[in-house]
Amino acid sequence: MLFLNTAAATMSPVALFLQADWVVRGVMIGLLLASLWTWAIILSFGFRVGAVKKGIASFETEYREADDIDEFHRRAAGRDQPIARVFSAGVTEWRRSTTGKSIDRGGTRDRLATAMGAAVAQEIDRLADRLNFLATVGAVAPFVGLFGTVWGIMRSFTSIAAEQNSSLAVVAPGIAEALFATAIGLFAAIPAVIAYNRYSHGINRVEQRLNRFADGFHATLSRRLEMEA
Repeated sequence: MLFLNTAAATMSPVALFLQADWVVRGVMIGLLLASLWTWAIILSFGFRVGAVKKGIASFETEYREADDIDEFHRRAAGRDQPIARVFSAGVTEWRRSTTGKSIDRGGTRDRLATAMGAAVAQEIDRLADRLNFLATVGAVAPFVGLFGTVWGIMRSFTSIAAEQNSSLAVVAPGIAEALFATAIGLFAAIPAVIAYNRYSHGINRVEQRLNRFADGFHATLSRRLEMEA
């Protein structure tokens, strides 16, 4: 029984880390730090995307109920919301293009579409900024873990050569450390890949909603342009 307990303790994650070679330890520490940062991004990004979606729904409701675009812009211009900044970009370009004596209606429509399209792209880039890290961890972490695995197995073969003994007691610690490095690599990579795919889909939906709002606001300003002709 004492032998079994000692063996179980030797094969515990903490023991495997402490017994590992310094190269394998470095791999494990790097992967654990990447995993912690990945989970921090996953949690913060989930709250952020949820807040953006709620903000879009609330802003669209207020926009539909507003009677005066200029008055609504004065109330909503300072909001820290992607849709509010897209709206402000459209109003700003509208005012710049319609302040002169002669109005180029076709050019105004093109500039409105360009200004709001650029605002949407900027907001999506800002929202998706940290997704690159998730993609990097998902792609690289398994190979970093595999490097630790290869190094651990090489260490096991070195132990066999040094002790001239190929028994399981000699090679088991090194192989266990190697496989533990692989497991940590997968532990970091799998959540990163799942979160990246899910949040990429969420960002695409946010982009679609912003583009739909921009198209609708563009149509409203186009009708207003015709009325003021």
